[in-house]
Amino acid sequence: MEKSFKSVIDQSRSILVLLSAEPSFDQVAAALSLYLAIEGKKDIFLSCPTPMKVEMNRLVGVDKIGEEVGSKNMVLRFSGYPAEQIERVSYDIENQEFRLTVIPKPQHEPPAKNQVEVGYSGVSADTTVLVGGARAEQFPSLVGSELNETRIVHIGVNDISAPEGRNIISLARPAASVSELMADYIKELEGGFHPDIATNLLSGLHEGSENFNKKEVNANTFKLAGELMAAGGKYTRAEEFKPQSQFDLPGMKQMPMDMPFPSKTTKGAKRWEKPAPEEDTHGAPEGETINPPTSWLKPKIYSGNKGTSVS
Repeated sequence: MEKSFKSVIDQSRSILVLLSAEPSFDQVAAALSLYLAIEGKKDIFLSCPTPMKVEMNRLVGVDKIGEEVGSKNMVLRFSGYPAEQIERVSYDIENQEFRLTVIPKPQHEPPAKNQVEVGYSGVSADTTVLVGGARAEQFPSLVGSELNETRIVHIGVNDISAPEGRNIISLARPAASVSELMADYIKELEGGFHPDIATNLLSGLHEGSENFNKKEVNANTFKLAGELMAAGGKYTRAEEFKPQSQFDLPGMKQMPMDMPFPSKTTKGAKRWEKPAPEEDTHGAPEGETINPPTSWLKPKIYSGNKGTSVS
């Protein structure tokens, strides 16, 4: 067994950081922090078997998480196309370009362009870091053969039992959050934090410890929170986070309320005109307008003389 997490990473050429299915906010924050700490120094990939939830958008680098475990091999699939309609597949090199030809059986059409799906499979990493999880079943790749040629390390607050035939280097130990553990391992690698890493770890620390209310919280937890804030870490609560609306996107502006409506010109092109003011039809039948007599529009003169009585 390796002496430290740093020695595991130093001996690795490429690394796969693998999240469990349906990971918590804390676990995603920890995995992203590790990714940011190693990115640019080693080939590193980040994967999760299930899609990210909207709340994860508060974390820096969440767009780096993919659903495919590896990218060692390219895989072409023909979605919705019956495989028995294919006669054979051939390839050749033309102008130094690889060309794949799919030949259908007689009286059958070839696959349509929208039926072609491109994906990847196979793990090229020599080290896989499992983040979080309470059971091995939460990591589907442990069951298959994709991780057969990779060294597996687990970081979490719970130990997981290795499936038969697997060896897992466990770096799990009890803590208030996975982010708290990951902070120690990142300091071992880098000696400190930059603001993006500090922001992710601080967010994971808050969420994972239930705002420092878990029984596992201790003085070191608060000390770490102070270090992360001093390094530029910022924590945004879920209720304070405002995802971008369609009007917040680059180049998009909200239409003002007094914007005139479009109308067609005689040539069919659209131009902008202010809507005409509505006319008061005074109860006229639909489609008609009543024009009042001119006498109605003249000033009214009332006499001050009192009326006389008839005797």
